[in-house]
This record gives sequence, C-alpha cells and structure tokens, in this order.
Amino acid sequence: MVQIDAYAAAHTAPEPPLLAQLTRETHLQLLLPRMSSGHVQGRFLSLLSQLMGPRRVLEIGTFCGYATLCLAEGLAAGGHLHTIEINPEREARIRRYVAAAGLAERVTLHIGDAHEVLTRLADEVWDLVFIDADKRANAAYFEAVIGQVRPGGLLIVDNVLWSGKVLPGHALKPGDKDTLAVQAFNDQVARDPRIEPVFLPLRDGLLLLRKR
Repeated sequence: MVQIDAYAAAHTAPEPPLLAQLTRETHLQLLLPRMSSGHVQGRFLSLLSQLMGPRRVLEIGTFCGYATLCLAEGLAAGGHLHTIEINPEREARIRRYVAAAGLAERVTLHIGDAHEVLTRLADEVWDLVFIDADKRANAAYFEAVIGQVRPGGLLIVDNVLWSGKVLPGHALKPGDKDTLAVQAFNDQVARDPRIEPVFLPLRDGLLLLRKR
C-alpha cells in the first residue's frame, strides 16, 4: 500500500509550495497530522472544485486548513467558502494560511460547534459540501445540510473506510462507537433516494454524494 501511495503521489500534480509548507508545519506541531487531507487527496478535492466552479462551499471540520485551501482553488468569481472548526487553538494557524493564500476575503472561518454554526447558515444554498469532522455525527451533518444543497450539487464525506474497520469480517473492539457510526452512515446513504453515491477507496475513503 505504501508503494501504491508513493506511485500515486509521483503521478499526481505537485503539491503547491504553500500547502507543502502547511503539511510540514502540521506534522511538526499538531497531534494526529494524518487528519490533514494531504497531497493526493488535496489535489483531488481541488480538481473537483475546479470542475464545478462552485459559488458556495461548506466545509465541516477545518483542522489545519489544508482541504480548505484546496477547495477554495475552484471558487467561481464572487464565490465564498465557509469552514467550521470546533477547536479554537487551531484558529490562528488557519487564518494565517488563508491570508497567505490571498483568500481572507473569500473564506469565512467559524469557530464553534458545527451544529450551532449550521443554524446560522440555514439560508445558504451550497454547491459543494465537505464533511470531515466528528464521525459519529456524519448522519446529523448530512441531514442538516442536504436540504440546502442545490440539485446537482456535491457532498463529500471523508474517512468512510475508517482504517478498514468498516469492512465485513473486521473484529470490532467493545464500545467502538465511531466505527459503528461510520458503518451505519455508509449503509444509510447507499440507499438514500435523494443522492447518487460513489464510494472511492482513496486514502481513508471518500464518499461522493451527488444530489439528485
């Protein structure tokens, strides 16, 4: 798998210098740096955004801001991205990199609980939504925003492989509520008539959900 990842990275568009700097800083200074989208997934998110040219983008779970910058690369003229991060200790770094990317006027960072922030964004219509936060809340986030996604819009949910723990036959540890929640969500959207799902085994798994 490591060889495949390296081969994929070598044959993917290079990581932009600012994002490479953010990757290095994240690995040096933050716990669980693997939570960042990283090179290949980041280029994929950027590609989807550039293909769509969205005017309104929502990200639930900012972490270090890596995916934020990638998703913002495709914003249409006058487009705007809202991103929600629960941990205030990450705010300064996120704002610094958003400013360094020249996106301070096009990205709004919300610090706080996503459920509360989403109530303040209830009048928005989303072209593109990226969900990468509390895995137990995937279903709640999905239900909170699906009505605001325009027909033909796209929701992307990260970590739907959950290190392979969701696969049939994997022995779960007692009380593993995260894995059970991811499994239940994956099964739920697979049969949801409102969306057309495509499950990609990219990195830790991405679910692409096109709203019908």
